[in-house]
Amino acid sequence: MGELSLPAAPTREPEYGHDALVVCDNLVRIYQSDGIEVQALQGLDLLVHEGEMVAIVGASGSGKSTLLQVLAGVDVPTAGRAWVAGHDLLDMSRSERVHYRRSLVGFVRQQAARNLVPYLTARQVVDLPMTIAGVPRRERKGRASELLATLGVDHCADRRPAEMSGGEQQRVAICVALANQPRVLLADEPTGELDSETAREVFEALRTANRVLGATVVVVTHDVAVSGQVARTVAIRDGRTSSEVLRSGNQTEGVHSIVEEYAVMDRAGRVQVPREYREALELTRRVRLALTEDHVEIRSDGSDAT
Repeated sequence: MGELSLPAAPTREPEYGHDALVVCDNLVRIYQSDGIEVQALQGLDLLVHEGEMVAIVGASGSGKSTLLQVLAGVDVPTAGRAWVAGHDLLDMSRSERVHYRRSLVGFVRQQAARNLVPYLTARQVVDLPMTIAGVPRRERKGRASELLATLGVDHCADRRPAEMSGGEQQRVAICVALANQPRVLLADEPTGELDSETAREVFEALRTANRVLGATVVVVTHDVAVSGQVARTVAIRDGRTSSEVLRSGNQTEGVHSIVEEYAVMDRAGRVQVPREYREALELTRRVRLALTEDHVEIRSDGSDAT
């Protein structure tokens, strides 16, 4: 009598984002403003892998800053899934959230004054988060000196914020955000209040944090010069990721030789068609789709329906 062979167990597809450091899956954030319900994030999908440096761009109100607040553990999502370094941002206790914000992520705000303490020197303010985390004094001293030197502000070690330029303040703020060696560095419009030359210096500090110090960097910016210097730029429109620009090839001072732009399809199959395309083809509420051998055609339905 022959041996019975059991049917092979069905192959289970890997979970979405299983190999990413940052995972946003159908992320939703709804809040109340003056009695009105605002949907800041409307099913946003985003993956960021270890070691990446990603720029997030979008118009005012698109949801990009809300996304950063969620990833920083400051804001709690309404629905969907958000994971950073294995931490579920929708299901953390208060103590877990405090630990997450102290050790897993660093955050740099646009307003330099909010990143520093007016009566502390640069060395003291970089030391502060390590003191709170219980790092031994000798280790704190070495880490603070290393960060200030690496980001080119060691000359500010004994200066208070009022004695620094705006660019120096922001570079010290990046040192503070990196003090506890976070895996992810988040920066919300860090060059928004700076002139172009100073902004370049601050962005170079973010690049150093990524390449030299090993932090994965996610930066929200409206500065085209900044977003054009990273290998990947993600655009957000109406609370969803709408497009990505990927840059590759030989890179010198952030200049890439090959630039390709893609529309982003979310996990429900939705694609945002850029406004200029919609207007050029008079695409309104309904469109016609046609599947060809190697692409999908999208055309107006020929009606005036809106």
